[in-house]
Amino acid sequence: MRGVLNKGAAAILVLWAMTAPAHADQMRLIAFGDSLTHGFGLTQGEGFVPQLQDWLESQGQSDVEVVNMGVSGDTTAGGRARLEWSLGDGADAVILELGGNDLLRGIDPATSRENLAVMLDALKARGIPVLLAGLEAPLNYGPDYKAAFDGMYKELSAEYGTLLYPSFVDGLVGEPDLMQSDGIHPNKAGVAKIVEGIGPLVLDLIGQARK
Repeated sequence: MRGVLNKGAAAILVLWAMTAPAHADQMRLIAFGDSLTHGFGLTQGEGFVPQLQDWLESQGQSDVEVVNMGVSGDTTAGGRARLEWSLGDGADAVILELGGNDLLRGIDPATSRENLAVMLDALKARGIPVLLAGLEAPLNYGPDYKAAFDGMYKELSAEYGTLLYPSFVDGLVGEPDLMQSDGIHPNKAGVAKIVEGIGPLVLDLIGQARK
């Protein structure tokens, strides 16, 4: 009788192992942003999230799952509206990349700053470490707009104690070989340059999440 029970227990353990979530022990890193995060105009495997995933695995971080929460066309207001349900499945860390579409629409930087602050408040309340990815405005809207837009990322990072990557497209502007034909979105090679630049900070972010 005891042997039968042992066999039954073993069968249950085998069944549990087969049905248990394959990624139960993985860290969940949310990439929350707009088309730059989503991978606009790129084929599967070429966007920011899959390239970052591959880079992290090459750095020995195979237990980190990068989740694509980028929405093409999203503004800081859109991100603010969807943040709560985007965190529904949990998050151990967040890369927050928003503001480019605010810039394209000429939205007041004060409004963009407020939306980012609300999102950072929500993430801080949950104890989720953040890497804030900024952008730099051109001079199209004048020096005052540029100063306010560029400065908000540095100011918010200091206020909320986040990691900061000042310009998500650093080194890509004016480099046609790294950009798609629209001159706004990076191509595969451009994304690789982004990952190379931001990667070390993502490792720091992962380190914070593990503390």
